[in-house]
Amino acid sequence: MSIISNKYRVLVVFIGFLCLVSVCSNYVVMNFTFICMKNDMSFTRDDRGNETSPVSLFDYTPNEKKYIMWAVAAGTIIGTFPVNYVFVRFGGRWTFFLAGVISVIATTLIPLAAQTSFHALLAARFCQGLAFAADFAAIGLLTVRWAPLSETAIFLGALTSFTNFSSVLTNAVSGAICEGFGWRTAFYAHAVMGSVFFILWAIVYNDDPEKKVSADELRKIRKNKSEQHLKTKNVEVPYRKLLTSPIVLCVWLNAFAEMSIIVFLHTYAPIFFNRILKFSVAQTGFLLALSVFIPLPLKLVGGIISDKAKCFSERGKMLFFNTISVGLVGVLLGCLGFIPQSLHYVSVVLFSVIFSCLCLNVAGFYKCATLHTRQFAHVVISTIQWMKSVALITGPALVAAIVKNEESVGQWRTVLCILGGIMFVANILALCVFTDKPAEYTMADANEKTVKYEVNAEEP
Repeated sequence: MSIISNKYRVLVVFIGFLCLVSVCSNYVVMNFTFICMKNDMSFTRDDRGNETSPVSLFDYTPNEKKYIMWAVAAGTIIGTFPVNYVFVRFGGRWTFFLAGVISVIATTLIPLAAQTSFHALLAARFCQGLAFAADFAAIGLLTVRWAPLSETAIFLGALTSFTNFSSVLTNAVSGAICEGFGWRTAFYAHAVMGSVFFILWAIVYNDDPEKKVSADELRKIRKNKSEQHLKTKNVEVPYRKLLTSPIVLCVWLNAFAEMSIIVFLHTYAPIFFNRILKFSVAQTGFLLALSVFIPLPLKLVGGIISDKAKCFSERGKMLFFNTISVGLVGVLLGCLGFIPQSLHYVSVVLFSVIFSCLCLNVAGFYKCATLHTRQFAHVVISTIQWMKSVALITGPALVAAIVKNEESVGQWRTVLCILGGIMFVANILALCVFTDKPAEYTMADANEKTVKYEVNAEEP
């Protein structure tokens, strides 16, 4: 038991990561099953005027798919701030468990909702979005409560990798399930896995680490944290100070810029590879999978370097990693638009470099948010999730406004330069304002000192 308790926080992070993957996978699986659903003729419709024969009820038009995607975004946008309040009021254990239950139930009902009516399907997807709103709040709270300050970036690196991991895992698993057992089983399998993971969460996680860990591990978790930092349940959140803080606003600007890039790449990279770089459909899928999957370990590597490298100041490391993950990415995006089509493999390599740089964001603005806002970090980080949902709307709107011909290199170049410019400006502002120092409002009063548990008189 002593071995487990001295590293109990690792178990908490692992179970939390599985739950984050589950909630994300539960809504991502729909993106893959579209391929299988359109061939299911068990339910048909003939409401398309240009069709000569009935088509599958589940063969959705591009416009219908848009609303199916937007339903999740709407659920997340509407749910982010109420979910934040519940996390603050009641803690993370049962709040995140409830989000998991909602996600599991909604995922289980997707097949029934799809054959019942399109509006029922949108309602189920909206509920998945509500549950997804809890993911980033859970990341923030778990980091605040369980991460030693010296391991903040490692925690963030491990936990925020859930998006890419769930995408790769879901696509691989769903493909095999759809071919062998049908598309409905893919939803049921995800729901079963989610049930198991969240039961483990309820058993393993506690908002108070002292109830689960040894005295030695508790001292490490609490080292250099203030008394106020240790209180996250039922506390008054200084929303006005957060909303008017130049540092927090700059964190959100950097986050929104980067989330816009991530949404753009995941949404439009297949089109760019196929229409501009002239790769076949099979080549596009393979090369994109490699571009996304290969850089995944860099999230954890970047977190370890940020936390363990002692030869540089904390702020210096933060600015370095943010410059790579935001500023450099902005420059590389602009360069991407000017690479000749004949050098399309150079563009593929540049895509991989961009995804690799993005993985280092955990040691940049994420770490700034955590170290500066301390016990309120989950509020700041969950707002990043809200911004991601907004980017799901603003990103496609930008592309729709500029790209009228998907084979026009010049139009795509304009989009890339605009997004890259926003990234570059956001990083310049970060260089001016980012800090690793805790905000005054994280203390009980301006003169409160941090409590250094490593000098506890009882420590052997």
